[in-house]
Amino acid sequence: MKTDTLLGKGIRAIAGATALAGGAVLVAIVIMTCVSVTGRGLISLGLGPVEGDFEMVEIGMAFAVFAFLPWCHLQRGHATVELFAGRIGERANRWIDVISDLLFLLVAALIAWRLWLGMLDKKSYFETTFILQIDIWQAYAACMVGAAVFTIVSIYQLGCSLKRALS
Repeated sequence: MKTDTLLGKGIRAIAGATALAGGAVLVAIVIMTCVSVTGRGLISLGLGPVEGDFEMVEIGMAFAVFAFLPWCHLQRGHATVELFAGRIGERANRWIDVISDLLFLLVAALIAWRLWLGMLDKKSYFETTFILQIDIWQAYAACMVGAAVFTIVSIYQLGCSLKRALS
């Protein structure tokens, strides 16, 4: 992935920052889980689990997944099946990339749209988690950041693929 243009560098920086945020959340989840498990094991000493640990793991993992999608797509890290790639020419492979990037864009936009509607729905009903009473729409909003960046990266990747296919 060539990101030598100003736009490419900006997209790379945003996708990288989003992925780093997802990684930081994963590290926090690991630490919190270790503390919680240790607390469960030391109940006899007056300690206990972290209250709401399952809720925090759910919210954190959801955010992390969406935070990693833009970087993965920018690096073309998604799994691919290349049954015919070696048998067809480079030009045809470039157009296959255009089609796959268009499909990625459509899926990214669909995910972001449905996540947005879900967030509005959760907000309108004031739905919260059971133990910590965290507003669920806030978890959706955190995931929206990754979904929005994924959509932006998908637009950029489609543009790059089209440029390669037309050259």
